[in-house]
Amino acid sequence: MKLSHLVIVSLWVSLSALFGRAPNVVVILTDDQGWGDLSLHGNTNLETPHLDSLALEGAQFERFYVCPVCSPTRAEFLTGRYHLRSGVTSTSAGGERMNVDEATIAEAFRDAGYATGAFGKWHNGMQYPYHPNGRGFDEFYGFCSGHWGHYFDPPLDHNGRQVQGKGFVIDDFTEKAMAFMEEHQERPFFVYLPYNTPHSPMQVPDQWWNRFKDRELVMRHRLPDKEDVPHTRAALAMCENIDWNVGRVLAKIDALALREDTIVVYFCDNGPNGNRWNGGMKGRKGSTDEGGVRSPLFIRWPRKIASQVIGEPASAIDLLPTLTALAGVAWEPPKPLDGLSLRAHLLGEPLTKWVTDRPIYSAWRQKVAVRQWPWIYTHDDQLFHLDKDPGQQMPIGDRFPDKVAMLARLRDKWVANVAGMTASGMRPFVIGHPDCLITTLPARDATAHGGIKRSNRFPNDSHFTHWTSLEDEITWPVEVQQAGKYAVELHYTCPEESTGSEVVLSLGNSRLVGTIREAHDPPLLGAEEDRVPRIESYVKAFKAVRLGELDLEEGQGTLSLRATRIPGEEVMDFRLLQFTRLD
Repeated sequence: MKLSHLVIVSLWVSLSALFGRAPNVVVILTDDQGWGDLSLHGNTNLETPHLDSLALEGAQFERFYVCPVCSPTRAEFLTGRYHLRSGVTSTSAGGERMNVDEATIAEAFRDAGYATGAFGKWHNGMQYPYHPNGRGFDEFYGFCSGHWGHYFDPPLDHNGRQVQGKGFVIDDFTEKAMAFMEEHQERPFFVYLPYNTPHSPMQVPDQWWNRFKDRELVMRHRLPDKEDVPHTRAALAMCENIDWNVGRVLAKIDALALREDTIVVYFCDNGPNGNRWNGGMKGRKGSTDEGGVRSPLFIRWPRKIASQVIGEPASAIDLLPTLTALAGVAWEPPKPLDGLSLRAHLLGEPLTKWVTDRPIYSAWRQKVAVRQWPWIYTHDDQLFHLDKDPGQQMPIGDRFPDKVAMLARLRDKWVANVAGMTASGMRPFVIGHPDCLITTLPARDATAHGGIKRSNRFPNDSHFTHWTSLEDEITWPVEVQQAGKYAVELHYTCPEESTGSEVVLSLGNSRLVGTIREAHDPPLLGAEEDRVPRIESYVKAFKAVRLGELDLEEGQGTLSLRATRIPGEEVMDFRLLQFTRLD
């Protein structure tokens, strides 16, 4: 019989009193910060004293590998499995979601009695059960998209409900995480703090920007002509802000007298989001070369882990088995893990198995590289010796044909294996999961038909505009998991001359007609705070209007939003729909 969550918590409290508490775990993940964006690694362009101290006081890994982009790395950390196995094939439009039958590190710790909280950028699904609250986190505060369009006082998600953020978003996430730690200091907690910087748009408070806006950069990209210096300055300013916030987290742990009993982990989700100094490595974000997937990894646990440098290669897939093993969490994964526990090496225990000779795979957009230290066999069939040629400048495949053949076989076998496990077809977006009251369907997850245009080619924080015709349509493939009556809210902007537009929302035999009666035409936000021009969409302060109620039946179908009356030149700019179950 499975014990209830409250019983498990009660047992933890009793056992902790007898035998000492289980360690807390705090995992900090940054977004688009490269290996080279730390003073510890020799970059004199910036100062990162708190991150450097975290590394020096614990274990720092010389060869730690993540994925070329955001959501795959997050999925690998959360599941201990290669991202393609969990159905994560892209970074937006539903392809960032982990399959619902995947188990997560948060579930493992929650089931062991830990309080679990995530604060920041999720990027592994928005609608429940893909939402963080459906993947093992008791508490979530942040956003679920791949990027956000405004970093100051933005709209955010708090346990599925839209709330207004306060101040600079990274500072805000840190405040909420520290409050969670303080609230749960009497029992073990698992805190996941996935920051969304230095991902663009390049916004950072004046305190940090003023340190860099005119700074001469001594350390440059290995091809200096390709470096966008203003972009680098903004990224480094954001990295120093990250360091300051990490310092606040560490100080909070000390203030709660939990330093000895807290495991702190820090790593990045991919290579840098620009051509800047990165130790001379080849590649950046999006690349399967070293510069695209090599990340720092620091693990500090003063009570157990000695200061050390670990040279053996490791990967994001190793973090779940490592952290559960360190914490003594007895958890049987429902599916085989790709990762291995690094516990014995971290604690100086006898090694029964180590990872030096195992292959590690990196994949993105049909480009797959395999590493078997010290070799890398790249997506374009080149062989490099990383110990002698860390910058991948001298391909030597013609000298080692047997090594090429062996690594090529490993790569092909792995591709064939994971290709058979990825999700096939389009998984519908869930409305009305039995365990969730509110479902949000943003423009990001929709398809526009006719003349409707997306505000930006990157869907994550975009909206729809140029909705001018009765033939235009917005659709979502959906699955209603609980039949019933739903209140429907629409978020929009429109000028005075467009008021009176009538829209119809339909799914199967259900139909709801609503009218936009109130003008709301705010300006685009973000440009004034951008330190360099952005590539993402600008955003607006969208207005919510209750369209009415819609009776929905269980099952799959196509949710459609169309206009039936357009008194002005356009219907509206559309951001999202929100469904609230009423019965």
